[in-house]
Amino acid sequence: MTRIIDGGLSTELAANGHDLSDHLWSARLLRDEPEAIVAAHAAFLTAGATVSTTASYQATFDGFARSGIDRAETERLLARSVTLARQASTQTGVDALVAASVGPYGAMLADGSEYRGNYGLSVGDLVRFHRPRLEVLAAAGPDLFALETVPDLVEAEALLIALDGLGAPAWLSYTVAGDTTRAGQPLAEAFGLAAGVDGIIAVGVNCCDPADVGPALAIARTSGKPVIAYPNSGEEWDATAREWTGEAGKWLAGARAWGADWLGGCCRVTPADIAELARP
Repeated sequence: MTRIIDGGLSTELAANGHDLSDHLWSARLLRDEPEAIVAAHAAFLTAGATVSTTASYQATFDGFARSGIDRAETERLLARSVTLARQASTQTGVDALVAASVGPYGAMLADGSEYRGNYGLSVGDLVRFHRPRLEVLAAAGPDLFALETVPDLVEAEALLIALDGLGAPAWLSYTVAGDTTRAGQPLAEAFGLAAGVDGIIAVGVNCCDPADVGPALAIARTSGKPVIAYPNSGEEWDATAREWTGEAGKWLAGARAWGADWLGGCCRVTPADIAELARP
């Protein structure tokens, strides 16, 4: 059975009139408008999703500190991200899995670095960045982690180390360009990192062009793990004009043919899109 993941949480929040323009992105609403996050989760669950990814993608100790939020409050907000996803499940009556979103280091920088990788940091540096929030999220009791939008092998290796001993499984999902990671590394090597890691229950791609999904999943299957795919809408972000261009949703009708064990959407993917993916 294919698990249906939700779509773009920030997309739904923006569609409902919430300002996500600062560096905290949707994570700001964990503090300021938590009820909006519950509503966004609920919209995807009502549409047919059975997995909710939390609003913690851009929630980090470093990022919150830049907004004057101290460590104790950051811990509370990270835990709240899991609680809000559970609330949406209760509210809708959908028995959904809660996947605690763990975005890459570059997401905290809020400058597009997650689509480049190669931060110039060591594996040890990145373990020290990721481990504290993984510990807090794990204590909040998610069903699994979503290690997502990972741009390169160095960060993937760090995340696998940081995950060790926390008692929750995870999926590992790269953002890709063609047959390589965003940093230009071969996908066979990227997926191979997870092959012997028992805690990784799926590998695949997200936040990418839908055209790249099929070939990437063919490589991902060589890891011996179930595969996951949740691409963007098919539009492209024009950073100069600060607008989306292209046509959304053309991939939805053929998405089941990818044979993904876990299937959903990322940026610009709406509850209506998830309803189409969830349709038998």
